[in-house]
Amino acid sequence: MGILAAITSSPVHCVCPGIVGDPNIEVSMYLLIAGILLGLAIILLWLSSQRRRELGLPEGRVLYSDTGPRRELLEPLFAEDLNLVGKPDYLVDSKEGLVPVEVKSGRTPSKPFDSHIYQLAAYCLLVQRNYRQRPPYGILRYPQRSFAVDFTPELEEDLLALLTQMRAGAALRELHRSHEQPGRCISCGFGQLCEERL
Repeated sequence: MGILAAITSSPVHCVCPGIVGDPNIEVSMYLLIAGILLGLAIILLWLSSQRRRELGLPEGRVLYSDTGPRRELLEPLFAEDLNLVGKPDYLVDSKEGLVPVEVKSGRTPSKPFDSHIYQLAAYCLLVQRNYRQRPPYGILRYPQRSFAVDFTPELEEDLLALLTQMRAGAALRELHRSHEQPGRCISCGFGQLCEERL
C-alpha cells in the first residue's frame, strides 16, 4: 500500500501505513522543519552582515538607500537658508545617531579627497537640519576602504565658509579654473565650454 493523501476541509494530511498517529515521528518532522527554517534565518542574517561590511555601513537600521537597482524615490534633504540640497547614498540610524554614508567609485585614495569630505559634511548638515539630530560622523566608502569623518564644529564652519564662497562665485560673470588636475577637467560637465580646460 502506498502513500494516500486525503483532502478534506482541513489541510492535506499524509496517511502512511505504520506511521499514522505516531507522535514521535510527527514531533521529529516539526523539529526538522524548524531546524531548516532556523538554518535559513542564520544564513540570511550572515549574508546581510557580510553585505553591510562590504558596503562599509555601521551597525544600525538603514533608513534609506539611494544606490543599487531599487532606488527609493525619497525627497532630497533641503536647507532653505543655505540653498543647499542633497541626498547621501545611505542614511543609517546607528547607536551613535544618524550617519550619512557616501559611496565613491574609482580608485581608493590613501586619504579622502577634500571635495568628498565637504560633500559628506554637507550631508551631515542637511541631516541635522532635516532630522534635528546632529550626526557624530559620516562615512566615505571607496572600493577598497572606508573613512569615518567626524562632523566637528570646525568642519561645519569650514563648510559654511565654502558655501559662502560658492555663492559669491556664482554671482561673478567670469570664473577661472581652480585646479591643475587634468582628470577633473575630463569628468567636468562644462569641459566642452571651458576655455581653461587642461
